[in-house]
Amino acid sequence: MSQIAIVGTGYVGLSTGACLAHLGHTVACLDVDAAKVAMLQKGMVPIVEAGLDELVSEGLSIGRLSFTTDAATALANADVVFLCLPTPQGDDGSADLSYVLAAAEQVRELLKSGAVVVNKSTVPVGTADVVRKVLNRDDVEVVSNPEFLRQGTAVQDFLHPTRVVIGGDNEAAVGKVAELYEGVDAPILKMKTASAEALKYAANAFLATKLTFINAMADICEAVGADIFDVSTGIGLDPRIGADMLRAGPGWGGSCFPKDTRALVNIAANNGYDFALLRGVIETNDQHYARIAQRVLEECGDSVEGVVVAAWGLTFKANTDDLRDSPAIKILTMLHNAGAVIRAYDPTAKKQYDHYPWIEVCETPLSACEGASVLAVLTEWSEFTHVDPLVIAQAMKHPRVIDARNHLDRELWQDHGFVYRGVGR
Repeated sequence: MSQIAIVGTGYVGLSTGACLAHLGHTVACLDVDAAKVAMLQKGMVPIVEAGLDELVSEGLSIGRLSFTTDAATALANADVVFLCLPTPQGDDGSADLSYVLAAAEQVRELLKSGAVVVNKSTVPVGTADVVRKVLNRDDVEVVSNPEFLRQGTAVQDFLHPTRVVIGGDNEAAVGKVAELYEGVDAPILKMKTASAEALKYAANAFLATKLTFINAMADICEAVGADIFDVSTGIGLDPRIGADMLRAGPGWGGSCFPKDTRALVNIAANNGYDFALLRGVIETNDQHYARIAQRVLEECGDSVEGVVVAAWGLTFKANTDDLRDSPAIKILTMLHNAGAVIRAYDPTAKKQYDHYPWIEVCETPLSACEGASVLAVLTEWSEFTHVDPLVIAQAMKHPRVIDARNHLDRELWQDHGFVYRGVGR
């Protein structure tokens, strides 16, 4: 088994470190945030991710997982060093590599001879070469091993992936990284570094395109009297299309799709290609947020000035506490700007919403609906399907619901007097 260092304990780094420790490796996780490291040393996981708490506790208890702010401690005897740093969107849409390059600079003198530096972050083609230049070490190799973790199922995705992608120009280094995944039942795809870097952007851009298409079809279905459930079920049975990512909703968001699609448009432009298709996908998704907000306005007589709007769900999807580029926040921002009073419930910690003081965060789904003229279901938390619509109707000023996730039982809510509007139905 290998000695591994993880630089960065965000969503990707922490999931990767805990899972590698579970597979039998000895893992030291490095982070500059002393408060976060102190929490993790006590087994307190700062993010919502199914199964991660258990793996962190397991790794700590058996001594295969540790956390530190000291780079020398983390990298001592490390055979493989994973860079798991954010690559936020720059002003021009490009990926900001400053965190990745700063980490490479930090570890340069601490790497032992023969170590392999693995870039886990989503980065433009050619980044491995840039990292190699920063390291300036002939005795160290750089490999790309992009992550394909979905928030909410990251542990499952790591331990039971559809594929493991490893890109590198040195066969021995690629082999060393491949050995880390022994015990993982998935095809290991070995390729050029550039191909691995491009593959991650291609995957996210394609998935975003598929989601945008089904949301656009949902709007057409509404216009012509069709049901998007029937349409998506029918096309999803075609093996050339597949059923995944065909659920209509409020639009896509989160920490990956928005920045990665824009970064790919920028990469294409820098290489002389106008990626008009992907630009259209981004624009259509942005328009879809506005269409959901417009439905709320329509149910309130085209004005929400002073109107209480209840919202169920604030995170960008269920089973995570991530608010980054959340469709719910974008839609509620539009309604707030139109004069609405926003009352919301989300199962995640209330402290996260301090950046949105105009949202009154409530303790329960029911309390969010008290006195509201319309309810917007914006995140598909499972608990919402167990709420009694009769109790909600009695609490609201007007029993109206915009189900932007098609998450509730339409007939049940209509039977209890609700005006119900889903997406594409």
